[in-house]
Amino acid sequence: MGKYTKTDCIELLKAAQRKREESGQKGYVCRSDFTTEEVVAVKAFLGPWPRALEAAGIKPPREVSRKDLNRLRRARAKRARRLEAREISVKIPEEKKS
Repeated sequence: MGKYTKTDCIELLKAAQRKREESGQKGYVCRSDFTTEEVVAVKAFLGPWPRALEAAGIKPPREVSRKDLNRLRRARAKRARRLEAREISVKIPEEKKS
């Protein structure tokens, strides 16, 4: 096959997964199960390997998206900065010497 399409890539992944399961192997298909040309095509159309497996329906999608994780991390960091700023701004009275 010379040129691949998105549907070709999805079918390629699904066929390889079926073959893997029929032979009794566990887990998901690996990049090493394909030629370099096939890997390049799959990643070009479907993104990083884990996302490609999700797009083909081989691997279940993430429960939380990367965008949501980043949003949570930023909110947590902002909250921590605010708390730190509040602690710095609170002036601790000096002890009076008698």
